[in-house]
Amino acid sequence: MYRILFIASIVFAGCSVDKQNPDLARLESRAENVEIIRDDFGVPHIYGKSDADAVFGLIYAQCEDDFARVERNYVWAIGRLAEIEGEEMIYSDLRARLFMTKEEAIAAYESAPAWLQELCQAFADGANYYLQTNPQVKPRLLTRFEPWMPMYFTEGSIGGDIERVSTRKIAEFYSEQELLAEIPAEQSIFPPEPKGSNGIAIAGKLTESGNAMLLINPHTSFYFRPEVHVVSEEGLNAYGAVTWGQFFVYQGFNEKTGWMHTSTYTDVIDEFVEEVTETPTGFTYTYGDEQRPVETLEVSLNYITDAGMKSMTFPMYRTHHGPVTHYTDGKWTSTALMWEPVKALEQSYTRTKKSGLEEFEQMMDIRTNSSNNTVYADAEGNIAYYHGNFIPKRDSQFNYRRPVDGSNPATDWQGLHTVDESIKVINPPTGWIQNCNSTPFTSAAEYSPKVEDYPVYMSRNQENFRGVHAIRLLKEASNLTLDGLIDLAYDPKLPAFEVLIPGVIEAFDKSGQPADLKEAVEELRSWDFTVSKESVAMSIAHFYASLYLQEGIRPEGLNFMQRIEYFGTESPENERLEILSQTLAKLDENYGTWRTPWGDINRFQRLNGDIVMKFDDSKPSIPVGMASGNWGALAAYGMRGNHPNVKKLYGSRGNSFVAVVEFGDKVRAKSLLAGGQSGDPTSPHFYDQAQRYADGEFKDVAFYREDVEARAERVYKPGN
Repeated sequence: MYRILFIASIVFAGCSVDKQNPDLARLESRAENVEIIRDDFGVPHIYGKSDADAVFGLIYAQCEDDFARVERNYVWAIGRLAEIEGEEMIYSDLRARLFMTKEEAIAAYESAPAWLQELCQAFADGANYYLQTNPQVKPRLLTRFEPWMPMYFTEGSIGGDIERVSTRKIAEFYSEQELLAEIPAEQSIFPPEPKGSNGIAIAGKLTESGNAMLLINPHTSFYFRPEVHVVSEEGLNAYGAVTWGQFFVYQGFNEKTGWMHTSTYTDVIDEFVEEVTETPTGFTYTYGDEQRPVETLEVSLNYITDAGMKSMTFPMYRTHHGPVTHYTDGKWTSTALMWEPVKALEQSYTRTKKSGLEEFEQMMDIRTNSSNNTVYADAEGNIAYYHGNFIPKRDSQFNYRRPVDGSNPATDWQGLHTVDESIKVINPPTGWIQNCNSTPFTSAAEYSPKVEDYPVYMSRNQENFRGVHAIRLLKEASNLTLDGLIDLAYDPKLPAFEVLIPGVIEAFDKSGQPADLKEAVEELRSWDFTVSKESVAMSIAHFYASLYLQEGIRPEGLNFMQRIEYFGTESPENERLEILSQTLAKLDENYGTWRTPWGDINRFQRLNGDIVMKFDDSKPSIPVGMASGNWGALAAYGMRGNHPNVKKLYGSRGNSFVAVVEFGDKVRAKSLLAGGQSGDPTSPHFYDQAQRYADGEFKDVAFYREDVEARAERVYKPGN
């Protein structure tokens, strides 16, 4: 192997960089402190002398695997998406700037502790060195990355809290013109796949080895996170999933601890209705007996058109509650959420280096992990669960599920709840903890926290079918191995259909038993409510449930589980039969016969590396015997279907990166990634895990250096 030398110059950011450029010399020197080993599945194992060197290599490796996703994540985060995707993204950009301007991001970076500044600089260096040493890569926008950019992107969750702030409402408030046309929503009978994840921690009393185990099972859009391993001589040794462009492992493990995040129902965002008055010198808002000035800024945002780049200029308004984001009954409304970028980035990074429960709880006391719960296990045998982390204290006389009166000082947040005041579970006698985005009050069966012990805003008490499924399996678990934990996580039973399908069978039996439904009903009657590629009943049940949720008449205010229960037990029996008849007709229309096995319909396909996936029935795909998390599948497989010219269903979200980890004297783990590590269709690692993914066949994780070297496919330094 040899390092490519640029004898004369390289092209970067539209200009020539001389060989003597001191910045290039500095980056080359840093690259000498980094070694990247790609294993037989293309997973990068990055070894650096310092943490900063490791971060440099980690970002470089991510850019190698999918620079387009790295770049887009930062274009979105810093509020410049309209410059590459057009006018419809202008209010996404405005939202980003409302919460933090570029100048504020720079100030945040400059206020960060020196060690964090060094990591941020290493992030920028890694991305910039990749661009300098790969001039064939043409960024869509970002020709240079800056160390302040991570201040916008401090959490690894799916968009973080900011994406819960409606861009449509921002447009309604800040635009004097008619609303820009939004991308039309995909028309489909299928309910959207629930966002979230599964986390399960198992104590040694339930494992064959006596060691604690952890299931890491995020449900995201496919290819949202790659698999990485990052190591330094300063104690960093983290393996897991990293959101493209971030320099910390978001869901993963080190030798002593493991952490899994699930989306939380903790109330962490509040809206404050402001009493605003316009004065000759600007706007003021009422706060108690005061008239406070509304902070007013101005921003110009560019957006691309067929005729070239154009711009719009907007005012931006803020109160002490946060930026003004929308109207509530015609009144200005501010949105408050966690916005402590330095502390949040510090917590996200230091989480990966903790050893043991005491250290982990000290890290949790930073209290900036706002959008997620945490499921935990460690080598000392501890298991734990933390429901949320950033939880503002509020006066419970007010209903914060709705906008509150911002002019009343009593509605203000009163600091944060401590970790000990928050909902958590430590080493329950059950020997297991689960969270599948359901209520924390069933997280450890009878040893779960009690709903009456906590303020109502800490969590809603709402179960889902994945939670029901997990609890049922865990109550029977014993002598688990890593493979046994995988079997549990992929159990094919679908609890929603245990509730729904008997109702249509009962309706048939009580009716005149119409001949055109008899064969299908008998197929359902003999079904054990499990998903498989061969099951015809699964095909019927999926379309029946989806169509009923779209077309069925039900009482107002029912949550998802209650709707399924209503359609299975209380809805009119003739309606159930009519929906079944429509279901069979739909299957006949789309697939030639309703007798089509599930695997002929439900497919895995990856045609190219585009961020927005396209599917094609005429191109090769793989049958998948998995099902939607809506129906209680722990191994969730959310599909897209009913596109123009596409009849089959193709996976697009759900199980993506999955790992099972066992802690002890040495850590052991197995993992699986949808499709493959690389976003490049010409790479052997673009599709090499596709069949494994469809079959649930996990690969062994190479964690220790000797194992990594034994499976090394390529060893190199950044720039080679």
